[in-house]
Amino acid sequence: MAQYLLSVHTGADRGAKPAEPMTQEQMQQSQQHMQALEEEMKATGAWLFSGRLTEPDVATVVRVSAGGDALTTDGPFVESKEHLAGFYIINADDLDAALGWATRTAAIIGMPIEVRPFWDTSHA
Repeated sequence: MAQYLLSVHTGADRGAKPAEPMTQEQMQQSQQHMQALEEEMKATGAWLFSGRLTEPDVATVVRVSAGGDALTTDGPFVESKEHLAGFYIINADDLDAALGWATRTAAIIGMPIEVRPFWDTSHA
């Protein structure tokens, strides 16, 4: 079984007009749907870990110079309209299974999901 990163990106639909803010009822309904999907992921053994990230303006970027000195800067690594909003680390038999989970997640949250396999280091 392989591990996959399902990353949730906000602002990635450049051609789409901005979505109307959700009502409190819509947010609660969306959270209930996500909670049910996460419970299903856990029940099937697919779910390993997930996280929701704060806005990119509170990020800190660390760079190390050739001399070994660390430099920290406030804000995102790249100024962009898109940013990583959250992620899931899942187990899946294959890419098709991972894409199935990503499709269901994208349908609930209405944002694009990038699916990337982890390197298989078991034979290293």
